[in-house]
Amino acid sequence: MRLRSVVLMLVAMGAALVAAWGPSGAALAGAVKTTALPPAGTIKHVVWIVDENHSYDKIIGVSKDAYINSLATTYGSANNDWAITHPSVPNYLGLTSGLPLASLPVTDCTKCHQSGPDLFTQGESWRVYEESMPSVCDRTASPDGLYQPKHNPVLYFNDVPSSSCTANDQPYGTLASDLSHHSLAAFSFIAANMNDNMHTGTNLQGQAWLQAQLPALLTSSEFTSGSMVIFLTWDEGTPTGEVFGTDCTNSTVDNCHVPLLVMSHWTHSVNYGGKLDHYSVLKATEDLLGLPELGKAATAPSLTTAFGL
Repeated sequence: MRLRSVVLMLVAMGAALVAAWGPSGAALAGAVKTTALPPAGTIKHVVWIVDENHSYDKIIGVSKDAYINSLATTYGSANNDWAITHPSVPNYLGLTSGLPLASLPVTDCTKCHQSGPDLFTQGESWRVYEESMPSVCDRTASPDGLYQPKHNPVLYFNDVPSSSCTANDQPYGTLASDLSHHSLAAFSFIAANMNDNMHTGTNLQGQAWLQAQLPALLTSSEFTSGSMVIFLTWDEGTPTGEVFGTDCTNSTVDNCHVPLLVMSHWTHSVNYGGKLDHYSVLKATEDLLGLPELGKAATAPSLTTAFGL
């Protein structure tokens, strides 16, 4: 009977996903709910979780990704969001700096550098949490390959002092302590390891990691009081057929189309179809924290009002 109950529950969840998103992951009309905006300055903590290499239709509306889709339907999802380019590194650097495609590297270089400015030097408190990183501000891949510095954007910016990197670029385990001591920074960047971010691991491995780790954020006093917003996105789409240096912000190709989930106390069942891209996430972060909009963020489409922020 217990097995039958589990099967029935999964079938019901799958049916709910199809009802909300359609059988191919396409958002259905009428799925957007408007929300009341919080008072200005309410959001004091912005958290990014950046996963790897999955296109929108490989996650949203896919029944095996039931947990991720439950977050999308409970909080909010953008169904028309786009990466910057291929491969990973320029997406991470563009996300955190607003630099245009022409100023970004075109490979997954590990020793290239950017001059900034960037989100790590705008004056707000920040922390990076990297799963499987052996030591603080580590510029070398872990021996098991699970930690890769190419997914740690702060390492690339010349304007970040070494003392700031050492203090704030932390192994993932530090997050639990920061949450328990209510010392979360204004901006937090979270990167799971190569198995848990879906790069080497499967969708289900990545989903299991999110299901195990997200509740600590979602049940925190910062989130439940309305002072935290979480952005969950993927650096680029599924890499099949990718061309390095492609301008994904002006593309309609599937491998440029990425999922974006927005989770906050103020965001309820939003399925937004307006055109967005990675620069929109940077824009929202800077607007919510009262920071100047860097580079392409200044002209990027806004998402805050649509998601009740």
